[in-house]
Amino acid sequence: MTVAGADSKSAPAGRRIRLWAGALLAMLALWQLGTGLWIPAKAWLAQILIARAWEQSMATGKAAAPWPWADTAPVARLRVPRLGIDQIVLTHATGRTLAFGPGHLDGSPAPGEPGLSIVSGHRDTSFRFLADIAVGDEVRIQRADGAWTKFRVTAGAVLDERNARLPLLVNGAARLALTTCYPFDAIAPGGPLRYVAWAEAE
Repeated sequence: MTVAGADSKSAPAGRRIRLWAGALLAMLALWQLGTGLWIPAKAWLAQILIARAWEQSMATGKAAAPWPWADTAPVARLRVPRLGIDQIVLTHATGRTLAFGPGHLDGSPAPGEPGLSIVSGHRDTSFRFLADIAVGDEVRIQRADGAWTKFRVTAGAVLDERNARLPLLVNGAARLALTTCYPFDAIAPGGPLRYVAWAEAE
């Protein structure tokens, strides 16, 4: 009798523990799902706000921040017709900026201006297309004044940043260096290698 009574009292307690554990697991699963959906939703919203800021920049002639606390602004539009690429280039090629799109390297001329403009992007997001770009591909750059400059890819190269740097050239014909981390399928981020696609204005 004593043993049976103890078992009957512990059964509801065990059921309650299982219910609480199940509820906790369900809440954790929902939290993970929400986090997983929030990242792409945030990226999608950021692209809409960046595109609006670019339109505003062209309309007013002044750089417009995509959101009030942004430390970057659109500086150019980049298109690669063969690959279906249409992206807004942001000022400052910093880690924070590159999370939202390609960034223009400070100190190099603005894309479409005379000299060598350097634009960077992540190899697994905005600049993934560099794995497929080819010599002869057309690259178009739109400046904030609305004017377009047409470029042609002339070469691709892998550089080791430990012993090679892109030159800062501020005069001469307009040129582009589109750069990203290399290799494209690397498991770990970072590393010293960079892939550069060189393009010259036509």
